[in-house]
Amino acid sequence: MFSLLDEYHFYLKMEKSLSENTIEGYERDLQKLFDYLAEAHIQPQDAENRHLRDFIIEIAEIGINERSQARLISSIRSFYKFLIYKDKITVDPTELLQSPKIGLRLPEVLTLSEIDRIIENINLSKPEGQRNKAIIEVLYGSGLRVSELTNLKLSNIYFDEGYMLVLGKGNKQRLVPLSDESKKQIGFWILDRNHLNIKKGNEDFLFLNRRGSKLTRAMIFTIIKELAVMAGIHKNVSPHTFRHSFATHLLENGANLRAIQQLLGHESITTTELYTHIDVQFLRQTILECHPMNQKNKKHEVE
Repeated sequence: MFSLLDEYHFYLKMEKSLSENTIEGYERDLQKLFDYLAEAHIQPQDAENRHLRDFIIEIAEIGINERSQARLISSIRSFYKFLIYKDKITVDPTELLQSPKIGLRLPEVLTLSEIDRIIENINLSKPEGQRNKAIIEVLYGSGLRVSELTNLKLSNIYFDEGYMLVLGKGNKQRLVPLSDESKKQIGFWILDRNHLNIKKGNEDFLFLNRRGSKLTRAMIFTIIKELAVMAGIHKNVSPHTFRHSFATHLLENGANLRAIQQLLGHESITTTELYTHIDVQFLRQTILECHPMNQKNKKHEVE
């Protein structure tokens, strides 16, 4: 029996008369989607718009640029149009899927009160409650990428020193400060974690599911989206939203851009400079209050 991908290949070759190189490009893009959906136990023909939207968010998060994202979305649209054409689905989940705008993309940022509301909506009476609270504290308290969070190991957390060793992009390691609140919540989670039947090979991973296996990125996305809904937050919240919020709030409170670069693990300062576009009003106010020329003018007004 032909797989969906086999049927799609035949359709592109025989009915669309596309070249082998073009078909291979479409199939490479789709394989990324299929792998993501498989991790969440979703068949491609059962995927909804929200699943595809979350996939695009994750693709953006791992550093795939806007042009590549746009091409990938085009491949996904083509595949689901094929499924409609072949009567395998009745509703096109890509109908409301938006391609990224080529150019500056400002990140979504949560306010402190919104982050508090998310934490308040975590049910600590549930087995996963303390784990989820520790996840939020680490994401917001240290600005980790979701892949860095899922790969975080117990052996790389130094409670006494207040640091953790994080494996970032390109397998590059960096030391990231651990807040007192994060240390406390991780400590509480470890007490619950000790009661799990941990599967072989997962003993050193900090965050596990109830079956004792390492949490997947897809599961982290699901946890956060559910908490955001419960908190009544209508923004498009993902794990990366906490990273953006971490950087933005540091900037707003006077942190040096180079320091933020180091904390985030950015190779280039130009990547970090994206955060300088987020709150123009705040920066304007900073200039009014801190620039010596403005201070001089204020002094003259008083006199």
